[in-house]
Amino acid sequence: MSAERLLDSIESPSDLKPLDAEQLRQLAAEIREELISTVAVTGGHLAPNLGVVELTLGLHRALDCPADKIVWDVGHQSYVHKLVTGRRDTFGTLRTYGGVCGFPKRSESPYDVHDAGHASNSISVALGLACARDTVGGDETVVAVIGDGALTGGMAFEALNQAGHLGTRLIILLNDNEMSIAPNVGAISSYLARVRLDRRYRRLRDDVESALGKTRIGAAMVAAGEAAKESVKQLLVPGMLFEELGIKYVGPIDGHDVQQVQNAITWAKQNDGPVIVHAVTRKGMGYAHAEDRPDTFHGISPFSIETGKVNGSGGAMTFTDAFGTSLVKEADADERIVAITAAMPAGTGLTQFSETYPDRFYDVGIAEQHAVGLAAGLAHGGLLPVVALYSTFMQRAFDQVIQDVALQNLHVVFALDRAGLVGEDGPTHHGVFDMTYLRTVPNLTIMAPADEAELSHMLHTALKLDGPVAIRFPRGKGVGIPLPAAPGILEIGKAEVRRQGADVSLLAIGRMVGVAEKAALLLADDGVDAEVVNMRWVKPIDLEAVTAAATHRLIVVIEENSTIGGMGAAVLEALSDLALDAPVLRLAVPDCFVTHGATDRLLAEIGLTPDGVRGAVLGRLLGLDADSAVSMKGPNDERQSHRRHAR
Repeated sequence: MSAERLLDSIESPSDLKPLDAEQLRQLAAEIREELISTVAVTGGHLAPNLGVVELTLGLHRALDCPADKIVWDVGHQSYVHKLVTGRRDTFGTLRTYGGVCGFPKRSESPYDVHDAGHASNSISVALGLACARDTVGGDETVVAVIGDGALTGGMAFEALNQAGHLGTRLIILLNDNEMSIAPNVGAISSYLARVRLDRRYRRLRDDVESALGKTRIGAAMVAAGEAAKESVKQLLVPGMLFEELGIKYVGPIDGHDVQQVQNAITWAKQNDGPVIVHAVTRKGMGYAHAEDRPDTFHGISPFSIETGKVNGSGGAMTFTDAFGTSLVKEADADERIVAITAAMPAGTGLTQFSETYPDRFYDVGIAEQHAVGLAAGLAHGGLLPVVALYSTFMQRAFDQVIQDVALQNLHVVFALDRAGLVGEDGPTHHGVFDMTYLRTVPNLTIMAPADEAELSHMLHTALKLDGPVAIRFPRGKGVGIPLPAAPGILEIGKAEVRRQGADVSLLAIGRMVGVAEKAALLLADDGVDAEVVNMRWVKPIDLEAVTAAATHRLIVVIEENSTIGGMGAAVLEALSDLALDAPVLRLAVPDCFVTHGATDRLLAEIGLTPDGVRGAVLGRLLGLDADSAVSMKGPNDERQSHRRHAR
């Protein structure tokens, strides 16, 4: 691109303020070019960011950041913010290992106020910042930027309720693009659509007071008292939902008009209490492929700018597609099966199900807690609900899993997509805690497939069991094994020995089974005979497999879950219960938040690759041999050895 780009002169938001209207249009166009060219290479959230270019410019022109604070809900729409806050030169490293994060990151810039990644929390965080400001005597402006999709989350309404009650000075910028990832659903979405689409509302917002005074009936209403006037406003004026909560409403404004956004935020800054600014935008604005398919371009892998097609999209079926295809087949045979998702029908593989059985499909919006509560009610009513969520978002519904489902031993199947490391989306999206927290829940059964065919068998098994069942599976492609024509029922709590070996036992689960098999081949070259066991079940764990593993020189547990509380912990607990003494090497995700980057790179960094497993096993065996040699010397020989070493 040309070295004379206006974008190249923007080092901080202060550089935006002198620009005139024509320069702002030029800058917006250049930003869109930068977004498209970068995300085409790195992948990322393109459509959301194309839709907030002018909105972000207007917001920053009205504020004085970083003194003023912007809290981005989810944060996937913060690329434009990053481009104008000093990260333009490094933006090409977006979502790569060691590069610019795809979400706000406090360690990356003082302009990033709060690490984000999950929806519906921005108003709560912003309200906390505003209250802290008032307590310490500050005067900064605090803005929460939230989409209409995220506004369906219960946490957002809890925060709105509190903000209206406190009357704290706070701005909520509602980015209304009619979509989150999939088209929005629910009464709130319908309400905003009515406000957005009817031009009469805009006139009525400004003219209702004067109109009431000019007509005989209206004047009578005004004279009759404030209550009558308010009742008419409730019928006619947009934003009354928010006004009733004690939050002033401005809008709807054109979110693609920098000046309108700037003026609205400037006006809102002058108010003492909370204000919501309703801006209407178009997701994917400025790139035809993204405008036509905003759901596809919400979060997309590297793609061709000319065609809009994802690069190298062929190959083996993904785990997500395997789940979706298998579920439709199960639903063909059992009319009790219903499917639930939280605003992610495509991401969780439920698009085909929603089209085949629309009356048996529920998209609850960004409301995971409600999704699980709804599933409990459906199960009480004799249906067989399958709740499909990303592992990282299942965390939001943990209480409902315990109270509404497991406590009552209801037959609900949880399909947890994106389990394990998810790559470029980073620590807010890695699904590395589900085995840990779900293992603590009574009545709950947990499985993890090694390949896409086994996923089909596990889904069939889960639908035939009683009580709650969770199946966790990773993001991305399977290993290329075709789905079974007739899936079978797996024996509960029974592992599968995939390779016999006398020296070490590799107990692996999920995607790590393939890693263990490759590691066993490498260890064979080192003279180490390794057994490979596909554990399949995290809960109940196969006690016979653990007992057999204890006869080896070393037990190695390999899992793509936190090292705390996962399958490694389950194996140690089993050994204790069985009164078996055996050395155990646990290879798992370390007790830290793993950064963003290509999944293969991240797995290599934490040692969950064939080479990593090989090295860790050889190192532990070497240590065991050394300990054995010391114990064979006896205490006197050991003391003599230490004396010789000291000399």
